[in-house]
Amino acid sequence: MRIHYFQHVPYEGLGSIASWLRSRSYSVNATRFYENDVFPPLSELDALIVMGGPMGVNDEAEYPWLASEKRYIEDAIQAGKVVIGICLGAQLLAQVLGARVFQNPDPEIGWFPVRFSERIRSQNFFPFLPQEFTVFHWHGDTFDLPPDTVPLGASEGCPNQGFYDGGHVLGLQFHLESTPEGVRDLVANSRKAFVPGKYIQSPEHILSVEGEFREINRHMVHILETMLGTARHKNPESAKYR
Repeated sequence: MRIHYFQHVPYEGLGSIASWLRSRSYSVNATRFYENDVFPPLSELDALIVMGGPMGVNDEAEYPWLASEKRYIEDAIQAGKVVIGICLGAQLLAQVLGARVFQNPDPEIGWFPVRFSERIRSQNFFPFLPQEFTVFHWHGDTFDLPPDTVPLGASEGCPNQGFYDGGHVLGLQFHLESTPEGVRDLVANSRKAFVPGKYIQSPEHILSVEGEFREINRHMVHILETMLGTARHKNPESAKYR
């Protein structure tokens, strides 16, 4: 399998996804926009993972590469590649798929439960997901549900926590890939985000719940196995890249 990922800032990388991909001996490459990296030809990848970042989907004046990134994501979706978006990545996918992206009434920063939709759990999409569990959030924006997608779930502070097209496109508003090291980097680079808010926890609390990291990483593995299994089914030749 040939995996490519988009990274928007140095302190928001693949997290736990990286070690799992290495354990499978997959080919992994990146476009790091903060280093002016170029896009690979679509023929050179089987799956695209779009990571998070502090910018918004419409901040093209400050980050001109956002326009090219959205075009590439659209081309990848149309080419039938597996595309997974996380946080900003999910918002970019939502906009590309025709949904509105906008500021959430309350930012969510910290550990809060998500209730997963019965449809996402009962139609053999992601049956391993529990009815509810606590995940890591760090976002100020949200999105409407893109057309022809299944809602993933909701939290108390945000009604759309993700979406799935039933095949090869998945958006996750929350973070299942986060590790203690990655969150420490995120906190260190984002101190201005910690203002009083209904769904904003303190850095000390965020970093104190180490057991939660193992649980979210476990669910991330199950999602990757499901989504990348779709890519293998669509392109059996990709097995030669393992």
